[in-house]
Amino acid sequence: MLSLHTNLMIRLRSDERGATAVEYGIMVALIAVVIIVAVGLLGGTLTTMFEQVKCQVGGGTWTAVKQTATAAAGGSCAP
Repeated sequence: MLSLHTNLMIRLRSDERGATAVEYGIMVALIAVVIIVAVGLLGGTLTTMFEQVKCQVGGGTWTAVKQTATAAAGGSCAP
């Protein structure tokens, strides 16, 4: 009976599947945080860039508006 108990304890100590799953979970959470921060910081810039590309693909002329302290950079599209 002691041999069975010892064998079971050795197997349980060497099983690291739970620890690996926790490590992967932490990595996924950190990657998600980095993506959220990047999108938050670059969101306005990306929106302006996509509007500019949309205007140019449609054959229009993009007129940029300078960024001020109260308003984000943007622009307008004239056909």
